[in-house]
Amino acid sequence: MDERKRADLSRYRFGRAKEEADISRHLSALGNFNKSANSSYYAIFHALRAVTALDGLDSKKHKGIISYFNQHYVKTKIFPPGVSEIIDDAFNVRGNADYEDYYEVSPEKAQEQISNAEYIISIIQPYLESCWAEIEQEDKS
Repeated sequence: MDERKRADLSRYRFGRAKEEADISRHLSALGNFNKSANSSYYAIFHALRAVTALDGLDSKKHKGIISYFNQHYVKTKIFPPGVSEIIDDAFNVRGNADYEDYYEVSPEKAQEQISNAEYIISIIQPYLESCWAEIEQEDKS
């Protein structure tokens, strides 16, 4: 896939990340905290996939995307180290909410997940915009 198509895919995935963040806020407001946590996780996951799309990487396994992102973007200090813990927590809460009987996400935990998703989106967005602008500039050359 050429660089232009990877940038388009990245934009699409980042749009999905923002959409999931909006859905998470709405679900929480409705009192559906488990589903809100699920959407918060997917907001983060799609944001990570927006970054990895620029590298031409995708994986069917969530852990594959997370591991690649941590190795190539967190360990290299492109993104702050605390991001790894946020991603892991969101992954675990989503897994528990989706698969564990009687697991209930509290309103406070749902709000924490929403805030974490918004934070991840906010730090990834400038990085992506810079990459997209660079690709557009190269296309004009």
